[in-house]
Amino acid sequence: MKILFIGDIVGSPGRRAVCELVPKLRARHALDFVIANGENSAGGNGITPATAGEIFSAGVDVITSGDHVWDQKEVVELFAKEPRALRPLNYPAGVPGRGAGIFAPKNSESKILVLNFQGRTFMPPLENPFQLAGAEVARWREQTRLIFVDFHAEATSEKIAFARMLDGRVSAVVGTHTHVQTADEQVFPGGTAYLTDAGCTGPQEGVLGREMAPVIQRFLTGLPQRFEVATKRVQLQGVLIEVDDASGRALSIQRVVEPL
Repeated sequence: MKILFIGDIVGSPGRRAVCELVPKLRARHALDFVIANGENSAGGNGITPATAGEIFSAGVDVITSGDHVWDQKEVVELFAKEPRALRPLNYPAGVPGRGAGIFAPKNSESKILVLNFQGRTFMPPLENPFQLAGAEVARWREQTRLIFVDFHAEATSEKIAFARMLDGRVSAVVGTHTHVQTADEQVFPGGTAYLTDAGCTGPQEGVLGREMAPVIQRFLTGLPQRFEVATKRVQLQGVLIEVDDASGRALSIQRVVEPL
């Protein structure tokens, strides 16, 4: 199975990149499944049913998220109606939405499980993903060995440790949140593909997808600023992973940087 994972979609420029480029990438790479982190797709903060619908219509099969998922109040409506939209699994019981889903790609006989976890280092305190992940993976592996994990976290060490812990038990662990694509793509000895951060799908001429001037001003003065979404040098960033359907082991991993 060929899986494309798209790094954090930022605002309307990121959505435009997804809408224009995903159909081309699907055809070029004969993709079976597309996952995208969409937590910043609505004006750079949060996600709504409308922005999610735009992303799904472009050919994305599942949307993951992270710590900004609650920035738009409409997200509760999204989670109530759309099983293809995920939030981090390690939120407490009773929180709207779900952190895992098993899906059947249209052109494949195999099913794929998508898990969404959020880290805790320099992040809002949630339940410990290290303690939850093992049991969660074991429960789902009875249904499929094709398991993709979006680990939304700040600290590189936490991402690497989490992925190493799951090596051989999941097909891939890809990090999100920092909006800076890393160059450490690899397949671990147990067969798990790994990348510390998939990057940012949106404007690159700025600071993490935002206009640079107010961000610099914030660092200079310490005063609050309005961080508007930047507009220039838009790219789709992510990672392409091929997985053996029978074993769930990753066969290859390749970073993707596609200019709009």
